Amino acid sequence: MFFLFSFAIATILAIVVHGTTRRFVRNRLRYVDAVQQGKAPWVAGGAAFLVGALVVPFLPLVGLGTALTAAMAVGSGVAAGARDIKQGISPVVYGP
Repeated sequence: MFFLFSFAIATILAIVVHGTTRRFVRNRLRYVDAVQQGKAPWVAGGAAFLVGALVVPFLPLVGLGTALTAAMAVGSGVAAGARDIKQGISPVVYGP
């Protein structure tokens, strides 16, 4: 039962983090040249893993696997957002 809860948390976290990171890169970092480089997803994923590894000891239902999953979601979100910028997909505007 514990495994199912932690797996569900990791899955939901990965989906939310990927979408949020992709949207942030596409909308806010559109004119930042460093995001277009090939090492940007690796740097962002590594930073996310370091932050996650620091938070893991304080949370009871997550482990290093969850931190690694979130880091991979951040890296893939950065890569997908940069690809959206290259393909010319316009940013989504929220609010009035």
